[in-house]
Amino acid sequence: MPTRILPAVGDADAVRSLTTLLSQLPDAEPVAPVVDSTQLVDTLARLAAESVDELPEVVVVHERIGPVPALELIREVALRFPAVGVILVTSDASPGLFQAAMDYGARGLVALPLHYEELANRVQAVAAWSVGVRRHLGAGADVFTGVGGTVVTVSGAKGGVGATLTAIQLALAAQASGRPTALVDMDLQTGDIASFLDVQFRRSVVDLAAITDISPRVLADAVFRHDTGLALLLAPGEGERGEEVTDRAARQIVGALRSRYEVVVVDCGAQLGGAGAAAVEMADVALLVTTPDVVAVRGAKRTVRMWDRLQIRKGEETTVVVNRHTRGTEIQPHLIRRITGTPVAGTAIPANFKELQGVVDAGRVHELDNKSVVKQALWTLAGELGLVKAREGAQRERGSTAFRRRKEIGP
Repeated sequence: MPTRILPAVGDADAVRSLTTLLSQLPDAEPVAPVVDSTQLVDTLARLAAESVDELPEVVVVHERIGPVPALELIREVALRFPAVGVILVTSDASPGLFQAAMDYGARGLVALPLHYEELANRVQAVAAWSVGVRRHLGAGADVFTGVGGTVVTVSGAKGGVGATLTAIQLALAAQASGRPTALVDMDLQTGDIASFLDVQFRRSVVDLAAITDISPRVLADAVFRHDTGLALLLAPGEGERGEEVTDRAARQIVGALRSRYEVVVVDCGAQLGGAGAAAVEMADVALLVTTPDVVAVRGAKRTVRMWDRLQIRKGEETTVVVNRHTRGTEIQPHLIRRITGTPVAGTAIPANFKELQGVVDAGRVHELDNKSVVKQALWTLAGELGLVKAREGAQRERGSTAFRRRKEIGP
């Protein structure tokens, strides 16, 4: 079967040079080149909507592509289309750029000026990798093989605001609606999803930290399959081992999960580390949970500003979730929106710890009664975020469109 190669080159002379060489490669099938980053992503999305098998095995990105910088474009392609191998063509073949390209998701780098042998060897290796990934993705009946799963991070404005319970219930709602879902505990020092779900486990996220190329089999060995159907990737039992999960490892782990599950919910806790920051930066939806009190709202404001200063995430790209809400409290969602400068989820979670206490103490929060107003609100929030597979397509589209509109409008 010929290798389909999609060049992404903005310079006319470079297009001619690259396509001429690609057409000479054995068993190569170059497709019409795209001239900018927007056209590349749109083309891949259109092909993926038909079938993952319609995607090219290799995308070649020239360093002068625009308007999105080449490395940023590579990261987007790697995250959204995990079965596509990306090669960067660049005049800078330094070890520093090579490492950066690998961190952003490239599978190879070819130096300018182009040489046939180097290009042929790299295309052949990347194409073989892409074919192998697709073979593995198709091996399991419960594997998601779409464009790339939705990643949702849940962080706390401070400890004790309910971020973990929120993450668990969002994941349960997505799984119950028929969407294969993974729940990740990235609160590496103090995370305790295992206790909330009555899980005894041996493997954790740390077991994946040192693996540079996480295969589906390796990932499956590290994941715990819960009775609810959730795939759990848990924090280490020894908190000090959390330091082994670097930001680079976190990117690889979340990327691997994204290629295997339709929804990935990541509990990042309230303390920012490199791994949690990487997850928040990668997320399609980043939630920040707060309670309607002065201390927590100040914490939310500090977190939003810190994420912005560190270029992890802009305020308008972060959604605050108000937990333990009551009508009588002085601090209401509209005030929180003004203080934090972020969108606030339309669904506030009511305060009712009495209905939670029994299942929390027993470590069985997945058995929370369906009549619980807290559960109903959290599952409604899952629908608002587009995580729940609605029974009717129109209903789902209305929910996701409304949420996108709120994000676009901002505070």
